[in-house]
Amino acid sequence: MKKVLFVCLGNICRSPLAEGLAIHLAKEKGVSDQIEFDSCGTSHYHIGNQPDERTISNAASNGLKLDSKARQFGKRDFRDFDYILAMDAANLSNIQKLDQAVQFGDKLYLMRDFDPEKPGSDVPDPYFGGDTGFQNVYDILNRSVNNFLDTELI
Repeated sequence: MKKVLFVCLGNICRSPLAEGLAIHLAKEKGVSDQIEFDSCGTSHYHIGNQPDERTISNAASNGLKLDSKARQFGKRDFRDFDYILAMDAANLSNIQKLDQAVQFGDKLYLMRDFDPEKPGSDVPDPYFGGDTGFQNVYDILNRSVNNFLDTELI
């Protein structure tokens, strides 16, 4: 069983959406029994909270239901997950700083490393934007997660 962790700053916008999308796409592709997904944030700002209402609304309008609660990334996640996908370079850097012995670099990726349209770019944080920003993030994650599943796990 492969385990995949999606990471953003607060774990209320991008990473829970990526998790919900990955769960949905894995079911569609018939591989949900082979892969586990989770999400977290590098900050402690929203621990225990549900995703942002705008994220929940965007997910619902795209046929997804989000069930996650925010949690913070911890050193144990390095051991527990096969893939750790950061939403942007700043969060990737924060994760790398916790890997003081540089043991887990082969597990760390940017989410958009798997985006066929703009590989290596950041997934923009929609928190301070409107509905268009949340739909843009959904579209980016849909491409990226689909490609990730197809190239890495299936």
